[in-house]
Amino acid sequence: MPLPVRIASIAAGLSLAALASCTTVMPKPSAADLKQQVTDTERAFARTMADRNHAAFTSFLADDTIFFTSKAALRGKQAVAEFWRKFYDGPAAPFSWEPETVEVLDSGTLALSTGPVRDPQGKLFATFTSIWRLEAPGTWKIVFDKGNEDCDCANKP
Repeated sequence: MPLPVRIASIAAGLSLAALASCTTVMPKPSAADLKQQVTDTERAFARTMADRNHAAFTSFLADDTIFFTSKAALRGKQAVAEFWRKFYDGPAAPFSWEPETVEVLDSGTLALSTGPVRDPQGKLFATFTSIWRLEAPGTWKIVFDKGNEDCDCANKP
């Protein structure tokens, strides 16, 4: 093989080897890993209330998020952030929440979290249900949220 052809072959081989080393395939997280990611994300989201950090709250919202209120659905990150700002005013959190149940679709792209909502004294007064969307590896954003008043239905006539 002539020297110029040999040099070209070696250069091509080195280029392919360098290119191959740049393309790494990330393994798909397991179902348990995805569930833990969503649980951790929900806890961090709830911590924004305790920390009185409205900007951090807003960072968890998807741009096209929808939050339900007792009167209407709030559409979009800005509308939700503006409505929720009142809950972040003042030194003490008016309520807290935590995930009790988390499930992730087999596709790993959507998840549901639900759990109790408590007043400052720890009394259960509502539950929440949130839907999370995976927007980038390890980055979950909330796309739907709905709270429901707690019902002591056993004691209702």
